[in-house]
Amino acid sequence: MFREPQVILFGVEVTRAADFYSKLGFTETFRVPTEGEPIHVDLALDGYRIGVASVASTRADHGLDAVPSGQRAAVVLWTDDTAAAYARVPADGAPALAAPHG
Repeated sequence: MFREPQVILFGVEVTRAADFYSKLGFTETFRVPTEGEPIHVDLALDGYRIGVASVASTRADHGLDAVPSGQRAAVVLWTDDTAAAYARVPADGAPALAAPHG
């Protein structure tokens, strides 16, 4: 049901964090917006993906209470059946933090 696991780090300096991981050999695979100051950047190295998202965009776009310090990460699992996945995860014991959205 799930594929392409990814960790998203929440922060306030998305460009700085993306630059740091790029210097370690990660390659940028996704950026929003494509021009100007990004609110989200994904990078990959040897099949492993890491994302950096701004706290503000995570709150505004996804309704999550992201914080820039302390526990500031999320594990992302992609799926083709969002409704089934959304039903399964809480049934397996994880609380739902936000409903599916486009």
